[in-house]
Amino acid sequence: MKTSLHDVAERLLATARSAPAGRGAETLQGGHNKTLRQTVIALLEDRRLDEHESPGEATLQVLRGRVRVQSADETIEAEAGELLIIPASRHSLHALADSVILLTVAKLIA
Repeated sequence: MKTSLHDVAERLLATARSAPAGRGAETLQGGHNKTLRQTVIALLEDRRLDEHESPGEATLQVLRGRVRVQSADETIEAEAGELLIIPASRHSLHALADSVILLTVAKLIA
């Protein structure tokens, strides 16, 4: 299967612009019994994902815009083309411009 991240980003930005929360998301890969989950998330400028627990081993790739990930220990900003390792602690995400990210989470199976 092949997916155009450009097309997904365009669609989710349109969704975010019409949504009261100013965001849109689509899971491309993953589910309850999968070990890898990839989700594209669009956030309009100044919108946030409030502080939440770390999903485990995860990365965030900025496809468009600019974002800030903040935890108690660090603040990291990234722009299109950059990849961040998600902190292993509670953190939040703030869109500094209209942004689209690809969140990749590796789930451990016990």
